[in-house]
Amino acid sequence: MPPKRKSYSVDYKLQIVKYAAENGNRAAERKFGVSEKLVRDWRKTEVTLTQMKKTKKANRGLKARWPELEERVHRWVLEQRAAGRGLSTVQLRLHAMVVAKEMNINDFAGGPSWCYRFMQRNRLSIRARTTLCQKLPADFQTTGALSSIERPLVAVDGNVFSCFLVLNKCDL
Repeated sequence: MPPKRKSYSVDYKLQIVKYAAENGNRAAERKFGVSEKLVRDWRKTEVTLTQMKKTKKANRGLKARWPELEERVHRWVLEQRAAGRGLSTVQLRLHAMVVAKEMNINDFAGGPSWCYRFMQRNRLSIRARTTLCQKLPADFQTTGALSSIERPLVAVDGNVFSCFLVLNKCDL
């Protein structure tokens, strides 16, 4: 079974890089318990690591291959959400393909894996369309002042109900 993945702060990576520069990559591997490949990669990116905040978990995840394409698709998704339209991953992928053609990107496949990674990078999720509540009948009346802690209450024929209960007109 492969070892569990770990993430390291910039400060820790720079400490390892400094040790590796003095003693070698293999020695740093043995002392800190990280693979030599990681040490080599961190030594290559030492300049960017020194410019980052020391407590940041640096350089995790891959950058977008087509950042302009993803920016346009992300703006489109936000516009659709602002208009109250729900989106599926299929619609997202189809729009990305159209944008890629407009931008003359020939090697863009726009598959499910790209869509998943795009949504992860931009912190998007496919959400089910929901409504706040059903429209209340005309004979419903609210009582009392609402506070941020109390649940809104609804009075029907002298009975008080929490607004979060789902009622049917025929149940009354």
